Amino acid sequence: MTAETVGADPIEVMFVQTAQAMCSADQRLTLIGLADSTLYFSGWPVQAVGHMTSAQFLDAWSEGENSFAASPPSAVLSFLNPNADEPAEVVVVLHDPALRRDRFTYRVAVLDGTLPAAAGACVLFIHPPGQPLSPASMGGIEQKRPAPRRVRPAHERLRPADAAR
Repeated sequence: MTAETVGADPIEVMFVQTAQAMCSADQRLTLIGLADSTLYFSGWPVQAVGHMTSAQFLDAWSEGENSFAASPPSAVLSFLNPNADEPAEVVVVLHDPALRRDRFTYRVAVLDGTLPAAAGACVLFIHPPGQPLSPASMGGIEQKRPAPRRVRPAHERLRPADAAR
């Protein structure tokens, strides 16, 4: 699936769905309390960011020769586990999406990790077809952030002449 703008070439984007909770059973993942928008972004070679309704995302699932229906996407589900200090992740392949009110359901194949029966707040990062994504590939994100810059408090930035005023 790609995002397009008028007069521009299609670009591959990552999609992000957020929900208040999730549950799973019988190789099905359901996002519960789904946000109204599905976000998308691309970082290279074209930077793009935007959103669409989740219904529009569902409608676009099978559009085009490189559709998610033709080439099911991999995704990382990051979820809050009340018994852990950090969010947990599971890597899945998504199939057969369905939307009913604020619930988005996928048939899934688990590639890595364990899909819990239920969890709290969650984020589903949906990767472009043909480009697998795993928690290990996300590990470099921390390293790519610029080093924090120390901002001096205002009283340290004042020149001696300013401080005398």
